[in-house]
Amino acid sequence: MTAAFPTNQAIVIGGGLAGMTSANTILEFGGRVVVLDKSSFCGGNSSKATSGINGSETRTQKAKGIKDSNDLFLSDTLSGGAKKPEIAKVLVWESGPAVDWLMDKFNLDLSLVARLGGHSAERTHRGKERFPGMTITYALIQMVEKIQENSGGTLSRIVTKARATQLIVEKKTVIGVEYVKGGQTLREFGPVIMCSGGFGADFTSDSLLSKYRPDLMHLPTSNGEHCTGDGIKMGEEVGANSLDLEWVQVHPTGLVKVDDPDAKVKFLAAEALRGVGGLLLDAEGNRFANELGRRDYVTGEMWKNKAPFRLCLN
Repeated sequence: MTAAFPTNQAIVIGGGLAGMTSANTILEFGGRVVVLDKSSFCGGNSSKATSGINGSETRTQKAKGIKDSNDLFLSDTLSGGAKKPEIAKVLVWESGPAVDWLMDKFNLDLSLVARLGGHSAERTHRGKERFPGMTITYALIQMVEKIQENSGGTLSRIVTKARATQLIVEKKTVIGVEYVKGGQTLREFGPVIMCSGGFGADFTSDSLLSKYRPDLMHLPTSNGEHCTGDGIKMGEEVGANSLDLEWVQVHPTGLVKVDDPDAKVKFLAAEALRGVGGLLLDAEGNRFANELGRRDYVTGEMWKNKAPFRLCLN
């Protein structure tokens, strides 16, 4: 192992909710962390989430008398298409503690709970703010920034406009990452946590989307332009395995700009709009699906019916 490897510094690639959760957890356990994000500001797609965060057996549910369980959430998850029960179980059993952690550690309001598509109980948590994804993600960003300020950058650092280009490997072990910022190639050493998101915004001919789901290349995306699969590609280059990359989710609803209806990037029309009573109508003004169904079900019904489709709200 190289002497340049600081064992108490971890590197997080990606500044969305996964990245900032990782960074805050490292700091909680006494480590040092540097977060690299190729955008000019952190947040990623997480900051766009407008429905909330799912959790079962949370304090909020119990206080409201909502009957839910990890077993029921697991059943919903597997019914929704999850193919690896052991991974789904981790997701579900950690969901409640994660929601409680967000409330306790960051003083977040997650007091409103709704039942959204694919769920058998009310378990999507949010607060009174209009944009829960932004509220949650920014709270975690601000904690890392506060520790950076208070420690003079010795405990935490956030580096934006930093595009990771390759993982540094020594004796088959990843010991750091190389990145480009301001035209300079720089390096950070330490264990690397990949939180760099997906690849749904890469429509180039050699993209992961083109490789695994060429049938979706014609559809618009609600992903930020940063979602080009950089982290997946870097991992594969050093021998990491990838799985289930063909599972690209198609969301049924987005906001269409009247003056640019064919724009390749659209803003998501969130699940919550259907969860609170929005109706989906086909070209002839008829309902054609259960609006509370899973996303794959709703989009499947759209393929069978006549476009354009409209989401109607009262």
